[in-house]
Amino acid sequence: MSFPLCPPQTSVLCHSPTLQNPNRQPPIHSSLRHSIRNSTSTASGDIRPWRPRPLRSIITQFGEGRRGFRFRVSPNGARPLSEEDETPNLLEFVTSERVKVVSMLGLALALCNADRVVMSVAIVPMSSANGWSRSFSGVVQSSFLWGYLVSPIVGGALVDNYGGKLVMACGVALWSVATFLTPWAAETSLWALLSMRVLLGIAEGVALPSMNNMVSRWFPQTERSRAVALAMAGFHLGSAIGLIISPIIMSQAGIFGPFVIFGLFGFLWVLVWISATSSTPDCHQQITKRELDYILSKSQKPLAPSAKKPGKSNAIPPFKILLSRLPTWTLISANAMHSWGYFVILSWMPIYFNTIYRVDLRQAAWFSALPWVMMAVLGYVAGAWSDMLISKGSSITFTRKIMQSIGFFGPGIALLGLNGASNPSTASAWLTAAVGLSSFSHSGFLVNLQEIAPQYAGVLHGMSNTAGTLAAILGTVGAGFFVERMGSFRGFLTLTSLLYFISALFWNAFATGEKVEFDESGQ
Repeated sequence: MSFPLCPPQTSVLCHSPTLQNPNRQPPIHSSLRHSIRNSTSTASGDIRPWRPRPLRSIITQFGEGRRGFRFRVSPNGARPLSEEDETPNLLEFVTSERVKVVSMLGLALALCNADRVVMSVAIVPMSSANGWSRSFSGVVQSSFLWGYLVSPIVGGALVDNYGGKLVMACGVALWSVATFLTPWAAETSLWALLSMRVLLGIAEGVALPSMNNMVSRWFPQTERSRAVALAMAGFHLGSAIGLIISPIIMSQAGIFGPFVIFGLFGFLWVLVWISATSSTPDCHQQITKRELDYILSKSQKPLAPSAKKPGKSNAIPPFKILLSRLPTWTLISANAMHSWGYFVILSWMPIYFNTIYRVDLRQAAWFSALPWVMMAVLGYVAGAWSDMLISKGSSITFTRKIMQSIGFFGPGIALLGLNGASNPSTASAWLTAAVGLSSFSHSGFLVNLQEIAPQYAGVLHGMSNTAGTLAAILGTVGAGFFVERMGSFRGFLTLTSLLYFISALFWNAFATGEKVEFDESGQ
């Protein structure tokens, strides 16, 4: 029997196992009886459509469950359900559970960066009080990176096996303890202070792998760039909040006031995170069926915390095989360059404005904070643009290369402009452009981690983050020694600009958006 035609302008949403069995009579939903009640039948038993009232539309669903084929039936025949039919509108997206999850991730990353940058502001009065040189101030600031050096690899492996929810909760709790105890450590001894900064780095090393894991579980590929951009917007706003609020709190509560306040906020976040989120959408109690169906239908990999093949050990990732692929090295080099530029600017810009333009600490914090606000804004613009390119048919490889090129060539050019700035306002404008454009990298290498190796995304993120941390230590400490030897920041900014250009060329030569095989045979 042929499938009955529905009246013109009538939309029937079919999701039925009967389509896989043509001999089975398709059920007629009660909502269609009005449409076909007066229809005439032919000798063969087919139903002819009758002329409906204008602008009348009926939507119904055939069958049960989430399996089967989804298509739309019209007078012109059945057609597959298009992306436009299933894609949620803006209101549905903004109020969805997955956006709530990524908002919590953004808050965690905001605390993560705020806890980091407090020392960038506090280092100025602490250096004066303790008689520290510029180079030793760089060592104190880089102590955070000593702990951050290895923990992303361990954290990435934990994330791949236990999921992002648990690992992120443990990480935030631990780094909040380290932040809260920093005042006590600073009053005790220099070694105690350095130990707390190292502990902070160890704990924060799991933040980005956990974020990437949660995004890959909760968001389909066509929304991941925006999801990462939203989470990273919190990361960068954390820098701005830390740089702006810390001097104000210090003026009222002393040098160590921000450490105590940010540490307490971290404890509060952990309580909300544990009670309000789940590792995967199918375990979430508040999610709607429509949203869950949408996520599951668009997912390209299992949603379980671990998806390794049976019989294979989850304990030791295949580092040798991972490192044998050029796309892995493009991610490592991109993360290294991004971290070099990011931490040099994050750690040294308050001192840069104080030294070059003689602005006081609070003004220096404002000048240094503005670029991070721009980074948060442009990061979301880059994410939305990236998702739009992919949804309109651009290849993932092309899209990632475009985003990463802007994220490297843009800051490289802007830092050269910063060298020629003659006043703090012009310098702040160039610095804002450099930091803002670097946020396009989040829709380049940061999303690409999930695409080339979804089963090893956490470990791969950890490996590239470790390379980034080495680069950040070298850049942060090297900037201090460079300024002491050369007497100026400008030469170091020129070197950083050149490294941006080289990294962009390497990325465009060898990066890919396709899944790379990392099996034991090496194929």
